[in-house]
Amino acid sequence: MLVQNRRDFLKTTAAAAGAFGLGAACAPYGDQADGSPTPMTILVLGGTGFIGPHMVEYAVSRGHTVSLFNRGRTNTHLFPDLEKLVGDRDGDLAALEGRRWDAVIDNSGFFPRHVRDSATLLADSGRYLFVSSISAYKDLTPHGITEDYEVGRMEDPTVEEMTNTTYGPLKALCEEAVQEIFGERANIVRPGYIVGPGDTSDRWTYWPVRVAAGGDMVVPGLPDDPVQFIDARDLGAWMVHMLENEVGGVFNGVGPVEPVNMRQMLETCRDVSGSDTAFHWVDADFVEEQGCMFPIWNPVTGDWGGAHLVDHSRSIAAGYTSRPVADTIRDTLAWWNALTDEDRPGGAMRSGLRKRPEPGSEMGMGPATVAEMMEVEAALLEAWGARA
Repeated sequence: MLVQNRRDFLKTTAAAAGAFGLGAACAPYGDQADGSPTPMTILVLGGTGFIGPHMVEYAVSRGHTVSLFNRGRTNTHLFPDLEKLVGDRDGDLAALEGRRWDAVIDNSGFFPRHVRDSATLLADSGRYLFVSSISAYKDLTPHGITEDYEVGRMEDPTVEEMTNTTYGPLKALCEEAVQEIFGERANIVRPGYIVGPGDTSDRWTYWPVRVAAGGDMVVPGLPDDPVQFIDARDLGAWMVHMLENEVGGVFNGVGPVEPVNMRQMLETCRDVSGSDTAFHWVDADFVEEQGCMFPIWNPVTGDWGGAHLVDHSRSIAAGYTSRPVADTIRDTLAWWNALTDEDRPGGAMRSGLRKRPEPGSEMGMGPATVAEMMEVEAALLEAWGARA
């Protein structure tokens, strides 16, 4: 979870529909004679949205016994053979009372009161892994932010309103609650952009889908601008492995392992899709002047200059590995192309190239089709070519 552009923080979006296939990610850490992990009991708070199904499927494939706790509203068809505990983070934790698990994965905590209540009730469990965000940092300006960088603070820590400015500091307060209760048994993972099949936010998905459409494509900034993202399947596998190995601490969940820039990512999108897309790199300031916004991309200067240069050396040392970028692109395109009109009316994307609404305009940043975004591109390219 991260910023969509240089101004706005975004929350992770709603649950994914469709298949959640798993591919090879981290090499297994065996601790039994046959090389398999010692079976654990794992409680997942959530588990049926975007990242949850990936980690649940992986944990089950590793021989662990997984229980799910959620409100029983999202993707209820998933995991019919697993224990499903129904309740609510806000005041209805009865299903968890008197229970203990070897490990707890909390990927649905946004308010510190909810997280503290859950962690307190589950304090006898072995370990507690909380999925936070790099948005927890006070800013993303410096290059090479490590896990020791200062987190954001709120004047009133009791506020329970999710906004662009409170999201990150609230995550930081959630982290503190887990660490206070579990101490060295706590594991905090701060992901950046989480991507891959099932990501209904379309923030990263825009890029492979747009490249696959072909034609002249506007790209902001410079070809060597860095871009960081983590495949949800790699994130899930890595977190399970850390629990298997009783790894505690704070970790930046960003990838890939090897640095990637915009040119490399987009050329890989073109290679995978087999399209004829021609990339036109347009100056970032000009894009801003024209009132256009692109998802995920950020320049390396300014307030968000370090958003795609977050340090992940500690995570790699803790076992994080990443699949080839081409695999993430291929699987994301396959997932997108399999969506029905019921899944995505008219093929509209929730994120992508947009014109910033005029102040006071009633027009919002609603879904748009690739064809509609290509019209915005054409106007932007024409203006770029006509500049003095």
